[in-house]
Amino acid sequence: MRKLINNKKITFLTNILLVIVLVVVFAVGFFPEKTMLISADKTGTVYYSGNKNSKNVSLMFNVYENKEVVNKIIDVLQDNNVKATFFMGGCFADDNEELVDRIFSSGNEIGNHGYFHKDHKKLSFEENKQEIYATDKLLTAFTGQKPVLFAPPSGSYSSATLVSAEELGYRVVMWSKDTIDWRDKDENLVFSRATKNLKNGDLVLMHPKAHTLSVLKKIIDYYKSQGFNIVTVSQNIQG
Repeated sequence: MRKLINNKKITFLTNILLVIVLVVVFAVGFFPEKTMLISADKTGTVYYSGNKNSKNVSLMFNVYENKEVVNKIIDVLQDNNVKATFFMGGCFADDNEELVDRIFSSGNEIGNHGYFHKDHKKLSFEENKQEIYATDKLLTAFTGQKPVLFAPPSGSYSSATLVSAEELGYRVVMWSKDTIDWRDKDENLVFSRATKNLKNGDLVLMHPKAHTLSVLKKIIDYYKSQGFNIVTVSQNIQG
């Protein structure tokens, strides 16, 4: 009788363990994003801000167009002795090697923004990897230095994006402030969104638009007046 009871206990405990395993597998399979959650500012390899213990702010430009505006943005940065991070679209960079070289040689940081501006959340693992790698190979060939930051177009990504980016040696970057300058052609709105409630580690998203260029020096002057250092994203993340 005692042996029978012991066997029933073992069977019961085995069933409990099996249920636990099934629950974990179900959770990972259906909620892959949530299993990667680490903190409020870093989800897997996704950065929404830099080091909050350092008084730094970063200007980020996602570039798929407007070569002339990009060149003038570099002029403003040089005139004010600050650096920014330019996330380059591969198909645009491919046609503008001289511009890529100028961004890099002027001391600004170059990041990866995918090749064709696709929605990475809708791409498979291999498709994600292909978009990132094609741009990686191009930018590395142009500059002689491999990029280490990837900004998903439109901020759209999935767990497949994170894994493929990590395998290719990238940190995925989002933003803490979005000027939405691609939509709203208003200098005052761009300035307000870039400066309101400024915090340590802010990552400020912009695009090479004429109205953004017009207000860029004013934004830089404001950051400096508030005692902020304007640094690249990599510097900001490291703190």
